[in-house]
Amino acid sequence: QVQLAESGGGLVQPGGSLRLSCAGSGRPFSDYPMAWFRQAPGKEREFVAALSWSGDTTYYANSVKGRFTIARNNAQNTVYLQMNSLKPEDTGVYYCAGGRLLTTKDDLVDYWGQGTQVTVSS
Repeated sequence: QVQLAESGGGLVQPGGSLRLSCAGSGRPFSDYPMAWFRQAPGKEREFVAALSWSGDTTYYANSVKGRFTIARNNAQNTVYLQMNSLKPEDTGVYYCAGGRLLTTKDDLVDYWGQGTQVTVSS
């Protein structure tokens, strides 16, 4: 089992930045590809970004490409999501996810964090 805990959410103005962190515990964190998903009010959960266990391979949703960066520090069992040039449509609950597969599909994720709220508003 792997336990995941997100932090770093909050309220930010449009154009601002936030960095989300996800701390992992349990089985060796470095074994797993990791990802971030988000869910806006009244909408389905959607893929944001993913990276391989080594960090060498990354995927991004078109809506965040060029603005968000996913990274990991396996020595500290942590994965990050740096979010720049935030827009109101980035508002939602952001979930850290991990599992056996490097995936953009939430039904293939094995482990989920509890989520952290990001609100982009003036």
